Amino acid sequence: MTDAGKNSERSAYDVVVIGAGPVGENVADRARAAGLSTAVVESELVGGECSYWACMPSKALLRPVVARADARRVPGLSAAVQGPLDVEAVLAHRDEEASHWKDDGQVAWLESVGADVHRGTGRLTGPRTVTVTAPDGTEHRLTARHAVAVCTGSRAVVPSLPGVEEARPWTSREATSAKEAPGRLVIVGGGVVGVEMATVWQALGSEVTLLIRGGGLLPKMEPFAGELVADALTEAGARIRTGVSVTALRRPAPDGPVTVELDDGDRIEADEILFATGRAPRTDDLGLETIGLEPGSWLTVDDSCRVEGTDWLYAVGDVNHRALLTHQGKYQARIAGAAIAARTGKTPLETAPWGAHAATADHGAVPQVVFTDPEAASVGLTLAEAERAGHRVRAVDHDLAAVAGSGLYADGYRGRARMIVDLDREILLGVTFVGPGIGELLHSATIAVAGEVPIARLWHAVPAYPTISEVWLRLLETYRG
Repeated sequence: MTDAGKNSERSAYDVVVIGAGPVGENVADRARAAGLSTAVVESELVGGECSYWACMPSKALLRPVVARADARRVPGLSAAVQGPLDVEAVLAHRDEEASHWKDDGQVAWLESVGADVHRGTGRLTGPRTVTVTAPDGTEHRLTARHAVAVCTGSRAVVPSLPGVEEARPWTSREATSAKEAPGRLVIVGGGVVGVEMATVWQALGSEVTLLIRGGGLLPKMEPFAGELVADALTEAGARIRTGVSVTALRRPAPDGPVTVELDDGDRIEADEILFATGRAPRTDDLGLETIGLEPGSWLTVDDSCRVEGTDWLYAVGDVNHRALLTHQGKYQARIAGAAIAARTGKTPLETAPWGAHAATADHGAVPQVVFTDPEAASVGLTLAEAERAGHRVRAVDHDLAAVAGSGLYADGYRGRARMIVDLDREILLGVTFVGPGIGELLHSATIAVAGEVPIARLWHAVPAYPTISEVWLRLLETYRG
């Protein structure tokens, strides 16, 4: 590992990667696998948002919550798990999964694949040129013979409201790294971060209120997903208010409560407030103006993740705004790394849909699991999205509770499954599952959607009995009638 300014004898590389989160790590890995010399620049922790403030800590917090909920629905076990969670143990496990916010292991992995790690802030200072400012203020210029990959991710957006600075609101970072449960927590936003953090902190003892501008939770999924999650959160004790917006915040005492003022004239007092209201690209301090691009903008790319209008700049992961998910960014990184290697070797690119150098899944086969209780999982298009895209489709629904495996999984199981069938091609355009334990079902749906598996062939994919996966057979039977 090097700080900028050290190792100055090495300033020219085949590929320079800005950002060492999971996306940047994967670009570097694929570039090194192709024999390309690679530098990676990171201003914070190697491993990025996912490892320390998002996927890993949030799922570590959620796992005991969901496991306890599942256990409470199992006869013979439910009586033994009625007590509260051990908050201290849950938070300690979260700390372990976040590597105590130290990146030694991730740095060692990057170095093991042969990438040079440069600590500091990387900024473009012209075509194929990145200037790295080290923590001590020294500068070191890196040049890329073939490609620069921007993998700087995104940041949480906090709206500009009266009193917001004195209120010191949480973002997803504070919500996943907090050292104790606040007594009263207001969460603004009903997307994935909002519902997952509501699930966590309600179970860890907070009194949670969700404030939603729209009409329901998880607005990017099928409507029934948000409805079932809302029902469960309400039963757990959370309050959900829809159709309201925050207009101002007040926290006159630094250690005192925050008052949240709403557009309907109401006021809510809380110990902390979390804004889970969207993301913005980390491109405002990247030097985009030096190459004719707009600072702070999302970067538009082709399916190989190369920035439009350039032949050397790639934008991979959140910064291209295609699919703001870690696993999808890593997928793009594998595609981009392969494309960089192919262009470097002047070999033909496979850029047709589903080709080796085309991130086709970004358009119609993006999987996502929301780790609430119940879990919500989807891949591909919703019914509304498919209809807006002009497809002739049919939504096929089935009650997950009617599957034998669901009854064995939990007493009082509640859930629903939907597949969106393209009636002209008889393939699946999208699948949604909501219910306990369905996260691991999603990959079968992802294969069906990404593989464009014909309905006629899916009949020959026999689900094991008695598993929840038997819902596939029930969906097909419902479709055929």
